[in-house]
Amino acid sequence: MAKKVAVIGAGVSGLISLKCCVDEGLEPTCFERTEDIGGLWRFKENVEDGRASIYQSVISNTSKEMSCFSDFPMPEDFPNFLHNAKVLEYFRIFAKKFDLLKYIQFQTTVLSVKKHPDFASSGQWVVVTENNGKEQSAVFDGVLVCTGHHIIPNLPLESFPGIQKFKGQYFHSRQYKHPEGFEKKRILVIGIGNSASDIAVELCKKAAQVFISTRHGSWVMSRISEDGYPWDVVFHTRFKIMLRKVVPQTVIRWMMGKGMNHWFNHENYGLIPKNRNLVKEPVVNDDLPSRILYGAIKVKSTVKELTETSAIFEDGTVEENIDIIVFATGYTISFPFLEDLVKIENNMVSLYKFMFPPQLEKSTLACIGLIQPLGSIFPAAELQARWATRVFKGLCTLPSERTMMEDIIKRNKKRIELFGESNSQLLQTNHIDYLDELAVEIGVKPDILSFLLKDPKLAVKLCFGPCNSFQYRLVGPGQWNGARNAIFTQKQRILKPLKTRTIKTSSTFPFSFLLKILGLLAVVVAFFSQLQ
Repeated sequence: MAKKVAVIGAGVSGLISLKCCVDEGLEPTCFERTEDIGGLWRFKENVEDGRASIYQSVISNTSKEMSCFSDFPMPEDFPNFLHNAKVLEYFRIFAKKFDLLKYIQFQTTVLSVKKHPDFASSGQWVVVTENNGKEQSAVFDGVLVCTGHHIIPNLPLESFPGIQKFKGQYFHSRQYKHPEGFEKKRILVIGIGNSASDIAVELCKKAAQVFISTRHGSWVMSRISEDGYPWDVVFHTRFKIMLRKVVPQTVIRWMMGKGMNHWFNHENYGLIPKNRNLVKEPVVNDDLPSRILYGAIKVKSTVKELTETSAIFEDGTVEENIDIIVFATGYTISFPFLEDLVKIENNMVSLYKFMFPPQLEKSTLACIGLIQPLGSIFPAAELQARWATRVFKGLCTLPSERTMMEDIIKRNKKRIELFGESNSQLLQTNHIDYLDELAVEIGVKPDILSFLLKDPKLAVKLCFGPCNSFQYRLVGPGQWNGARNAIFTQKQRILKPLKTRTIKTSSTFPFSFLLKILGLLAVVVAFFSQLQ
């Protein structure tokens, strides 16, 4: 008899978890508190309690080739960076293709998830839900929590003395939807993340003046990288990861700063990160520097105090006649229906590999998508779901509680060294390293040396090309016959939406391919040299 699995949430993590359950022969039931799929990516005009909220203009910061599911490439005519409506369209195509909607109970809220009385032996859970005022209880063999971490706003008003007497309007960025109604206002945006930058850029087109207040600063990068390709297609390659591991960190940080400042000098724009030794997630925004350049946005230091109409900053400067303050101050991680199963203590999320509570007698509950990789969350959530479902089936096993706790502490220490102690970095992790870590657990990490012998062209793509989700369908459980072709045709899908004007193309000798072959041979030589 198939094991029953409760999937909580029908966003990106919930949808891919449903498919992974079906792939593994499990029997899933998804509980979605709203009337439709999409989660964070489904824009609604009104803010709803218990649901992620986005503004109308949200565009993905990661490209379609790096964000699609591993056996379902996005349509080639889709733009490389997607408006939220386009992401939702992809989800609908995906759900229809794999017939996932039949597993979803809409407008059903999960009230509690508790251990069954015989949990120590059965590993089962009692899930209580509510639909149209009626409560129901059901027993499940496993639970996948897919509600994300962009629901409960972090609004640290206690850190802003004088906010009580401020006569203007203030709200969390979660409440922001579009720029209408902000005409000719003087607006202060608190924060320098992606939401803060997007909102500031959008508002400055209609506002009298926009200010961004930042405590630590941030690197800012464009979606466009070398030769006009998407930034993550160029940045996330196995070859570059290998270089970052062998080159001293001081050199890596210097090169990173040099690369970031190649677009514009961050110090001149008041954006230079306070601690350049940290690998903080950069802001992805194509317009912010130009808005600063012509004065529509002004960068300010930390707010020291607020008065009835003005903001006083730490550097002693004052901005008068502030009408509106937007707090783009992030979110608080919380799962009220889980009670104390997921613990966040001492600046640390106590989950094994950001997924499994280590203290459970049976590993039958996992969090999917509770992660913040330096890249797209889609492939990370998919590999998490693939691994979790195999753990539920007993095909993969977890280590002892002691070993898991040691890993959690070690991982957290490394995270702080790389990304810092800020609460905004609690879930931060390196992209490819984390994907490979999960892939090893499942048995789907590609062996480049093996491919070099039997399929050298593919080996070159795996080493020097973008490390996207297709690579994890080449071997092992869940192998997809179309994976190799998807890898070789990704450039075609990248260029297709750009080539809307017919022009004559010049043929060039593939000299870059020869350089990649030589580079791959150098990697092999270096690898065997280390073994001696």
